[in-house]
Amino acid sequence: MRDWAVLFGKNVRKHRQQRGLTQEQLAFEAELDLTYVGGIERGKRNPSLLVMARIADALSVNLIKLLQQ
Repeated sequence: MRDWAVLFGKNVRKHRQQRGLTQEQLAFEAELDLTYVGGIERGKRNPSLLVMARIADALSVNLIKLLQQ
């Protein structure tokens, strides 16, 4: 089941937009590839815990918030 990946991606997009960041800026801050960030936001990628933590850090948000509905 990939529902958690879709939820995580939607939350990443929401927090990224609230911070006024582009996908490119988030990718740079999290040291990830731009296309990978896009795939995460669309729920098409299966990020590891380490990647999720790097994204949370780059967004200055608690990882738990990115996994909540």
